[in-house]
Order: sequence, then structure tokens, then C-alpha cells
Amino acid sequence: MSLESEADLPGEALLPGALPEALRAELVAFRRDLHMHPELGNQEFRTTAAIKERLEKAGLKPRVLPVGTGLVCDIGEWDEGRPMLALRADIDGLPIPDMKTECPYRSTVPDRAHACGHDVHTTVVLGAGLVLADLHRQGLLPRPVRLIFQPAEEVLPGGAADAIDCGVLEGVGQMIAVHCDPRVDAGRIGLRAGAITSACDRLEISLAGPGGHTARPHLTTDLVTAAARVVTDVPALVARRIDTRAGLAVTWGRIESGHAPNVIPQRAELAGTVRCLDIDAWRDAPDIVVAAIDEVANLHRAKSEINYVRGVPPVVNDPEVTELLRDAMTARRGADSVESTVQSLGGEDFSWYLQHVPGAMARLGVRTPGERTVRDLHQGDFDADESAIKVGVELFTAAALIDAGLRLPSPAPAV
Repeated sequence: MSLESEADLPGEALLPGALPEALRAELVAFRRDLHMHPELGNQEFRTTAAIKERLEKAGLKPRVLPVGTGLVCDIGEWDEGRPMLALRADIDGLPIPDMKTECPYRSTVPDRAHACGHDVHTTVVLGAGLVLADLHRQGLLPRPVRLIFQPAEEVLPGGAADAIDCGVLEGVGQMIAVHCDPRVDAGRIGLRAGAITSACDRLEISLAGPGGHTARPHLTTDLVTAAARVVTDVPALVARRIDTRAGLAVTWGRIESGHAPNVIPQRAELAGTVRCLDIDAWRDAPDIVVAAIDEVANLHRAKSEINYVRGVPPVVNDPEVTELLRDAMTARRGADSVESTVQSLGGEDFSWYLQHVPGAMARLGVRTPGERTVRDLHQGDFDADESAIKVGVELFTAAALIDAGLRLPSPAPAV
């Protein structure tokens, strides 16, 4: 199938790699199939098989990662003199129910949903790969490109570390990615040089005491009160023990204790996340947070067991690769399609790749223009405006062509 389409946006007439309508419709259907069949991290066997089958149909040779899920696929031949641009997608879903009651492609798997947009990310990289493969066959892709479909982004410390251990960065000179942003309109992207996400760790705490009767809390450890004080006091203590500009925040997601209203329990469990804007403060975070927990627990005579799970550092966008994405989006849709964005407290394991190669992540707008309701990430009613798929594909194809040395379209003369 020819991948030429009639241009209707700035630059498309001069820069190849636009997405044809037939392939766009196929990609929307592919995304909906993934959305209906979400799989958790390191269990993405169906997803991996679907991606592999479509790439092979296009004459490519994808390789399943040794961990059993996820793939890597090269377009063009890599040699040491031509480092590759890598396009990365994450392929796993989340362990939450899909709450979109009237959506025809809602999840068919109980308590599983693509509520973070990874189905869109996957479809964008797949579509870009298909377009670039066709350009390569026409001799229009002078530099090789690598597609990385990574498992287990939602599983700390992230599947990126395993993918790197599997050698996916061998021969890669730089890499790019997108992440769905429900606060940015479809047809636009958000960019930021420097840190665009934050560090994220997981915190699990078990508090223990002898238990007792609620009539005599003075004779035992009032464990519920101790747990409540950990919830409220630890974030406050941490905030006073590090520069507030570091943005170190402890936030709880689970607290569980007790079975009866008149029984002081023997155990309480808490879990949450530690997030940090600054990478240097992130390195000090475990000692600061653990010390604060111990102090509060000891004050209330509770024994504490703390499992501090290191997660991911911030995604720090390389300025030059960020400009590559800006140039690519400008070539496709004009300078007004790019907006500045702020650093988020969300975590992303794309950061592990950027410890090894320069790269950048763009925020891909998925909000229907004019829509006031924000269907936020990690919520059961999250969905994406599917026109964002075309935007993401053409952003990546333009970036690959510009990275390979194609000249940018000349701006229209002033009138």
C-alpha cells in the first residue's frame, strides 16, 4: 500500500511520511482492540503477539524481548557509523476497572483498563513504524530507526531497566516518546526542555503493637492512632527536612487496620508514593522518609517495618532532542501546535533510557477540543480523542526524517 496522502496541513506537501486514511482507520481499530484487552506488566502476551503479527505483515523482523513480552524492531540496517533514532512505546495496562459504561470498546477484562493511554502510545509507534518501513522501501529513509515496545512501565522500577539489560539501546544515538495528556487538546503537543516528570518511589509500611481493648488504650499501643499520625505527620516532617524547591512529597494510597470497633488491632498497613522534582533530593529521599516514619512510630510505641522501593528518576528532556520534536511538529502542523508544559509529579520509566542516551518525551494532546471535562490518567473513565493517533504518527515520522537529514519545509512568505 502506498503511504502517500494529499497534504492538508503545513509542511505535508514537502515532508513525506503523512498518514494515509486507510492506515489511520486500521490503527484506530488496532488501538480499540488493545483497549478491550488490557494486560498487566510482564503479562502482555496477547499485546506482544498482535504487534509482532502486524510488523511481520509489513515485512519487518521484530524480536520479542528475552523477558517474554515486549519487542524491538529495526527499520533499515544499523551499522556503527549510523546511530539509530529509537521510538519507544509502553504496552501494559493498569489494575483498575474500566468505568466507561457506554463505550463500545471498553475493557473486556475485569479490573483491567488502559487508563494511562499506553494503547495509544503503542499504536502511535506501530503506525510510525509502518509508515517509515514504506519510506525505507522507497529509499526515502537514509538513517535506520528502532521501534521499542516496552513492557511493564507501571511496575516499579519499570520495565525499561529490563529492556536496557536486553540490549535495546545498542546502536541507539537518541530516542523519543510521547505520553497522553488529557489536559492538552488533540492536535497539539506539550514540550519542555529539562525535567518534564518527577522521580517516583513506592512506600510500604507495617506497624505492629500488642493490641487490646478500646476501653484501655493506655495499656497498649493505640495502633490506629499511630497509623493516623504517620499519615499526617510524616509528610509534614519530610517537607521541613529538605529544600521545598525539591518538591519532595509523600502521598498515601492505602491504609488498612482493624476488624471490630471495640478492638485495638495488632497490625496496621500503609502504602503510598514518594515523588520528587529534583534528582539530587531524590537520592536523599529514602533516608529522610524512613527516619521520619521511625520517629513518628516510636513516639506512639509502634514497631515499624518499612519497605522503601526505589522507582524511577525524573525524565530529563535533552534540549536538542526537544527541539527535534518541536521542529517535527512545526513541520506537520505549524508552530502554534506546540505549547509549553510544566514539570509533572508523575513518574515515567522512560527516564532510565535517558540515563544512557539523550532523548525527549512530548505530551500528546488527547482531549477533544472544546471538551470541558478532563478524563484524567489512572481513572476508570479515561479515554483519548483518537485523532491524536494521526498526530503522534506524523510527529514521529517527521522527527525520524528530520533526524536523518531531510530539509525542513520552508516557511510560507509573509504577506
